[in-house]
Amino acid sequence: METSELLKKVRHIEIKARGLSRNIFAGQYHSAFKGRGMAFSEVREYQYGDDMRDIDWNVTARYNRPYVKIFEEERELTVMLLIDVSESLGFGSSEKIKRDMVAEIAATLAFSAIQNNDKIGVIFFSDKVEKFIPPKKGKKHILFIIREILGFEPESTGTDINMALRYMTNAIKKRCTTFLISDFIDTGDYKPSLRIANRKHDIVAIQVYDKLSTRLPSLGLMKVKDPETGGETWIDTSSKRVRNDYMKWWQDRQTEMLQVFKQSSVDNVSVSTEDDYAKALLLLFQRRR
Repeated sequence: METSELLKKVRHIEIKARGLSRNIFAGQYHSAFKGRGMAFSEVREYQYGDDMRDIDWNVTARYNRPYVKIFEEERELTVMLLIDVSESLGFGSSEKIKRDMVAEIAATLAFSAIQNNDKIGVIFFSDKVEKFIPPKKGKKHILFIIREILGFEPESTGTDINMALRYMTNAIKKRCTTFLISDFIDTGDYKPSLRIANRKHDIVAIQVYDKLSTRLPSLGLMKVKDPETGGETWIDTSSKRVRNDYMKWWQDRQTEMLQVFKQSSVDNVSVSTEDDYAKALLLLFQRRR
């Protein structure tokens, strides 16, 4: 991608994502992804009903009357974007390819995070970890992340979610909220690593798919190619049996994926490239409140 084209796309996504995170997601994001634990805020005089365990004995001794410590929920989070950059994300039958949708969702989450004063980092993965950007704060960091999301060229083509989750679990020591953004076209078993990762962190899965992937159109004999393996084959899409078999394969695959999320207690949402992803994210946030 040319530098001028990249900067134009960065600016476009920045304006859209910033507007969504400020005007729509501000309160929803904060409510859905709260900080873990309690932080000391201030002291005040003891009032009837206060917990005796919260008495600050040093201040009480100084003023010769009881004072209690006031705690507030820690709001600051560490947010990780675990972004699939495999070759299958380059597919799209509408105005947007899946990779474009992933970029907009990731950018919106990133801007929502910095408005909450959270740190944010990124792991790009294919069938290997392509790049790790450690969590930081600030607008410059966010714009760097967005430029990377839009312009990143992976070395590999496949998908290995299991490997990516294991890497993230080992790399990030402090508990964090992780958005796993992928089309989840992966033949491997990532269920064990997803369970382990979600025990240590708070994993949220966002599936991006193209509606043409859910069904085959009746267009006669078609040559299809697997973008991740490069394998090619001919299929007869005029055959009703072929189309039904494909639809069943897609539905079975979706059912299996959702079952993995459920068994791993992972919140999730699916978004097609034709959908309004803002509505999908809002629904996800509201379910977590």
